Amino acid sequence: MEGMEQWKVQVENWTNQLNQLLGQLLEQVHQVPPAQLYVAIAVLVFTVVVLLSIPLFKRKKSNTIVLTGLSGGGKTVLFYQLRDGSYHQGTVTSMEPNEGTFILRSETTKKGKIKPVHLVDVPGHSRLRPKLEEFLPQAAGLVFVVDALDFLPNCRAVSEYLYDVLTNAYVVKKKIPVLILCNKTEKVTAHTKDFIRKQMEKEIDKLRQSRSVVSAADITNDFTLGVPGAAFTFSQCQNRVTVAEASGLTGDISQVEEFIREHVKP
Repeated sequence: MEGMEQWKVQVENWTNQLNQLLGQLLEQVHQVPPAQLYVAIAVLVFTVVVLLSIPLFKRKKSNTIVLTGLSGGGKTVLFYQLRDGSYHQGTVTSMEPNEGTFILRSETTKKGKIKPVHLVDVPGHSRLRPKLEEFLPQAAGLVFVVDALDFLPNCRAVSEYLYDVLTNAYVVKKKIPVLILCNKTEKVTAHTKDFIRKQMEKEIDKLRQSRSVVSAADITNDFTLGVPGAAFTFSQCQNRVTVAEASGLTGDISQVEEFIREHVKP
């Protein structure tokens, strides 16, 4: 009984202290001019609303990876290899975008939650390249496929297309990472990724000089590449540009898979 009485006394003390604090707070509030009080309440309400709204406006991270490049580079073969490991002999030409959402074939045996990838293979024919614009706004990364076997005869055309990609408004503003994927490296006569990188940097350096005067039609979508007065390198791009190797026909696609998982988290 004595313990109970002590507890009651302690509760009463706490209650009295709380009432005193509330009384002091109300007294201070009454001393604040109404205008300042209203402003303070408005700021408090606005802050609460903003904090509660932040999760609603967070943009969902994209899981879209876009394959692009000239026709004949092996984009479609890579698409099927990434999807299900299908083996294709020869050239697989696509005139419409191949599109699918799936777990990468190499990850189908992994345990735990794995985020599917939305992969888009955009045709490389010059008349169909505008379709790339449809997918860039949602791209988490872009794989630019280069034919390492027949690179030299197509060096100019490949570099022109890549120049257009790297100066695209979406790529620059969103800093979309680009992987230059040298495909068909299983052939002995295929060029190395270092050789291809250096040749494309030289070609793009010539292109940026010849295109220094942007036409009025392109000015809304075109951005300047490189550093004035310095030879162009991919390291000067505002977005990250890396170079890797692959062989779609043999299924050696680990480097492109690593790129995809780097930008589409599991």
